[in-house]
Parts: sequence; structure tokens; C-alpha cells
Amino acid sequence: MTARDGLVDHARRLRRSPERVVAALIAVCAALVTFRIAVDVFAYHSTNHDEGVYLSQAALLLDGQLQYFAGDLTDAVHPWFYIEDGGQLYPKYTPVPAAMFAVSMALFGEPRVTLALVAGANAALAYALGARAFDRRVGVVAAAVFAAAPLSLVSGSAFLPYAPTTTWNLLFAVCYLNGVRSGSLRWAAAAGLATGIAFFSRPYTAVLFAAPFILHALWQVASAARERAGRAELRERGAVALAEFRPLPDPIARNALTAAGGLAFVGIALAYNATLTGDPLVFPYQAFAPQDGPGFGRRRILGHSIVYTPELALDANVRVLRQFATRWFTGGLVGTALAGGGLALAARRCVGTDGRLRRLLPDVDPLAVALLAGLVVSIPVGNVPFWGNFNVLGALSDPNDGIIGAFGPIYHFDLLAPLSVFAAAGLVAAWRWLASGVRRQTSPHVARVALALVLVVALPVGAVGNAGLVGEPLDHHSATADKYEQAYAPIEETEFDDAVVFLPTPYGEWTNHPFQYLRNDPGLDGPVVYALDRDPSEDFAVHEAYPNRTYYRYAYQGEWTPNPDRRVVPKLERIDVREARTFDGETTVGIPPGVETASVELETGNGAVEYTIRDLNESETVEWTLDRNAARLIGPDGNGSAVRIDPADELELLVTLAATDGSTLTYRQAMTVRAAGSGVQVVWPPERRVCPLVPRCGSEGTYLPEHPDEHVGGVDFETSIAAANRSGGA
Repeated sequence: MTARDGLVDHARRLRRSPERVVAALIAVCAALVTFRIAVDVFAYHSTNHDEGVYLSQAALLLDGQLQYFAGDLTDAVHPWFYIEDGGQLYPKYTPVPAAMFAVSMALFGEPRVTLALVAGANAALAYALGARAFDRRVGVVAAAVFAAAPLSLVSGSAFLPYAPTTTWNLLFAVCYLNGVRSGSLRWAAAAGLATGIAFFSRPYTAVLFAAPFILHALWQVASAARERAGRAELRERGAVALAEFRPLPDPIARNALTAAGGLAFVGIALAYNATLTGDPLVFPYQAFAPQDGPGFGRRRILGHSIVYTPELALDANVRVLRQFATRWFTGGLVGTALAGGGLALAARRCVGTDGRLRRLLPDVDPLAVALLAGLVVSIPVGNVPFWGNFNVLGALSDPNDGIIGAFGPIYHFDLLAPLSVFAAAGLVAAWRWLASGVRRQTSPHVARVALALVLVVALPVGAVGNAGLVGEPLDHHSATADKYEQAYAPIEETEFDDAVVFLPTPYGEWTNHPFQYLRNDPGLDGPVVYALDRDPSEDFAVHEAYPNRTYYRYAYQGEWTPNPDRRVVPKLERIDVREARTFDGETTVGIPPGVETASVELETGNGAVEYTIRDLNESETVEWTLDRNAARLIGPDGNGSAVRIDPADELELLVTLAATDGSTLTYRQAMTVRAAGSGVQVVWPPERRVCPLVPRCGSEGTYLPEHPDEHVGGVDFETSIAAANRSGGA
């Protein structure tokens, strides 16, 4: 056959099965839409900081590592959801999703390609399941329903493990069904590998998905074993020829091969555990939080802890399933109702002989229908003991709160596939019933026109309704992306070369929580290293580890929250370590109208010295000095009072203004200092904050010299330092 003949033959096959072409187009569209959402809506990632875990893990894998080797800097560069183990840091998650992202990073330099491929693959596999359980038309609609689901579009566009794991689970289901139908050992082997990878990715999720298939496999093996025993008895009696007796019946061989593939990856998972945690039966997530996982009783992760009772579990899971049915499945309640109707019709079709049902669903595979129906049971029931379904809810009474409001019922992602197939069956059956009725009542020409009008009206209405469901979470994430774009602007605008950036710790001492966009290279030696801004001795340890780098401090004014409407105003300032025997410093602050007095205080952990100013000008200058043993506050009369400093300390200068109405405004200057030889080192410039009504405040008081409109009128905050130019000075 020539190449031309091959192309002609391929074209004929496509014409005979246009549904496959449509399904392929749906898969491509799903991939493109997912990629666009990932690039635009999740440009700086989301409020789910697990994304940073998987992306940093992917970078490690590309570098041939399973962990960071941080040594003495472990606490300074500790990423979110990483476990510290003797100077090493490894993630609590298994490496399968990260490895999938790493492939696209290696091939295209863009991990979002994996998200697109996963979305396309899931749509294609939904088609395969629909075509296998019913027919190709149902398969096409199932692909569209799966691809259009808000849960698929939103959570599938973020670097989370749920959609990638579903790909392996759906591949397992398709391969298993094909293996049963054809008796092929190749399909059986592929099924085992797919479910094994799914297990390595998310063990509990894979077990819940595989449960109906395992039950069917056991039933098949038991039946084959009984048949084998019966044949053996007949052979002994001489009733069966030796050639008719097969040592290993097909169901046993197929399922043994599937089990072998799955168990091989179970073994890999256990080996991975042993490498990182030291115990093959202890998964990294257990090492991170031993009471995090399925089960009832006390559940705990970090500082979050509850007693997870069966009553609370049922309440939480009912709420999660309600959200799935009404907001996160295609078409909301309408789509869910279609899925229920499709399942009911399929069940009746499998057990009945109703001629009308045969016309509506002419091709039904009872095994595929039964296994897909089994997933509708195993996934929701199996999720009840998992307290993660309580955690995704946030406030139980508010469907917009918590993870579920932003990403949907993520732990039920696998439920999309069976519901999409049954919704497609219900929709196709409804269309066939309608078309049959119209054709009986009218001429063929009128019937075609009428049905076309129905499609013209129904499809846009359905699309608009589904777009409304998708639009709310996407709008939320788009606003979050805008917030992040503003927050990261100073870093985006700076070209780092051999730099270190100190980051604040609004959510505790973790990198990538919340700043998951700012990740370290696997060797902690990239063009920029991100370190946590902590206590003086720990910050100086970072300076010692990277002595020749350029240093920056990232800060912002405002409070960092998941709320996209609560924005921050960022700043990135260059800092360095200055050293001298003695420093002279000056701090000048603006005095807003209405201020009556000012008190000046210089403080360390060892005490404080202070004085008061009653006759105020438009600005006041405070003088102070610093050496390796003490800091001295110079009063208006030129005399000074000293306060002792520790070998590594934080020195605070506070100028508190008291207004005639009783309100206060405090300028706070915090300096990181330490003794060095016969002199002293200071990180300069200091951290500066302007705090209304309180002497100390958080990031909401960060001073922004380049944004004067962010402060009340009259506020000005300048500070300078110089090596002392006197006898004995440096």
C-alpha cells in the first residue's frame, strides 16, 4: 500500500466515525482553554499554596534530587509543606504529579503544558468510557460534559494533583474494560501500570477509584478458579480432553498481570518512603503530620486540630456533595439531574427488555455501566472518613468560604468521570426521544428545522448557564492574580544577579507560604536566593552563607490575606551589612498638625532609655550612637543614656507623637545588629514602620517613602548612619 492509499484509508475510517474527530476536537479545546486559564488566571499561582510544593518538587526532580540540602540554613529556606531531616528538606507529597510537571518544564520550559495535556487526556478518556459503556455519541457528549465542568476547568488549571491523578485512574478504567472485552494481556498490563502510578500519586484516591474494579476482578478470578476446579474434576473422570485444560485461565492471567503492574508501583512507593522517611510504611505526609489522613478521632496538621467524628464527617461530606451537584458539575443541578436520569435509564436498560429503552440507548455494556455506577458509590462513601472534606469547607455555613469556594470539592474530582458519562447518556437519550417524537409528528424537512432550532436555543442557554457557574471562581482567581501582580511588581521589575532577598513571614516561618511564586532553585544557588527574615542571629547566618551577594528586603504595607480585595503596596529595598567600631546615627521624623508632645525611646531586650520633647517643630531629629556593647540615645541637651546590646540583637528606636485629641502616632525603626571583633555590624537601612494609635504594628504600618499618599499628612521618616569620625572610631 502506498502512502497515498494509507491516507485515503485513514480518511475513510474518519468518515465512518466522525464522533472520534469531534471528541478529538473537544480534547484539543479542553487543552487550549485550560492552558489559557492557567496562564492568565493563575499567572502567579493561586491561594492554594500546594502549587509551590509541586513546582519546587518538579525542579528538584529535574536536578536529580528528591530533597533540598540546606545544611545550617534549613530554617531560613524551609519551604511550605517540606519536612526537615538533619539539614535536608523533602516534600510531604509523592513525586508523580511533580514528575508530570517536570516533563513539560524539561521539554518546553513551561509546566503549564502538562496541565493542558492532562485536561485534553481526561476529556479523551471520558469519551472512551462513554463510548465503551454506551456508544460513541454518548462518548462525545461525555467528553464535552467533563471538559466543561467548573471543577475540571478551575482546579485542573492549577498545579494541583487531582486532575493528573484522575488521568491515571481513567486510563486504568479504559484499559481494564478493554482487557476484559478483548482478553488482551497487553491491556491488562497497561491497566496495572496505570493504577500503580495512580496509587503512587495519591494512594487513598487510587484505592477508592479501583475498588469496584478490584471487586469485579476478584469475582472473575473466583469464577475462573471454580471453572478450573470443575474441569480438573472432569479430566480426572476422563470427560475432558487434556488439550481443553488450560493451566491458567484468561481471567486469572489478565488480573494477575494487572495486579503485578499495580503492586510494582506500590513497591516503588514503599521504596520512596524508605528513602525519605526511613520506613517503607511511613509516607512523607505521615512524617509531616502523623494524625493527618483517613480515619476518625483526633485529626491534626500543624496547629489545626479537631476530633473528627462520624457525625461531623457525614455533615461535612453531605455539604461537599451538595456543592458538587449544584455548583461544580456541568450545568449544576440540571447536569446532576441528567446524570441521575442517565444512570436510572442505564440500569433499567441492563436488566429490562423495554423496546423504547433499546431505541434510546441501543448499545449498553452492562459491565462498564456497573463499574461506573460503582464509582458513584465508592468515591463518596470512601471520602467520608477523610477529614480533608471538612477542611475544604472553611465555614460550614458559607459555600464561598474555604478551599471549596475557590477550587471546588477537589477530593471528589474522580466523580466527574462517571457522572459525565451518565449525564451524557441521559442527554443523548432525551435528544433521541425528542427527535423521535418530532419526526413522528412532522415531515422530515420540518423535523430537521425544528430540531435545529432546539439546538440553536438550547446550546447557548446551557453554555451561558454553565459559564455563570465557572465565572464566579474564575473571577475570584483573576482578582487574586491582579493582586499578586501588584504585590510582586518590584521583584518582577528587578533583574537579580547573585542576590539574596529576605522575605517577611506573615503565615509563619515558611518560604512559599504565601509567596509561592518566589521559589528557590534546587541547589539554593540560583541568581536569587529567597530567605526568611527572622531574628538577628539567623539573618546574619544567611549573610555569612552568601557573603558576596547583593541583598534585598521585600516588604509591603497592608495585611496579606487570601481575600483578593485586600491588596498590599509592596517595596523592595537594597540592604547591606555595614561595620565600624562606632556608628553615629540620625533619625528625622515629620510632625503632623495637632501633635502636642513626642517621646523618644531606644530599646533592646536588655532595657530602654528615653526622653520627651514638648516644644515641637515641623520635624524633629533624634541622634544616637552604636558600638559593640551598647547603644546610646543623645538627648536634646547633648547628653546620652546607654542601653546594653547582646552579641546579636534588634535595636529599636521609637518616636511616639501624642496629639491634643489623645491619639498617637509612632515611628518605629528596627535595626539588626551584632558585635563583630572590636566593632559592630548593622543591617542597613533599618526596617521602618509608622503606627497609628499603637507603639508597634505589623506590615500595615510599613513606611513607603515612594508612596507618600499611603500615609497621613505630615508623615516623613528619614534615617542615616555613618562610621564615627572621632578618636577610636572606625
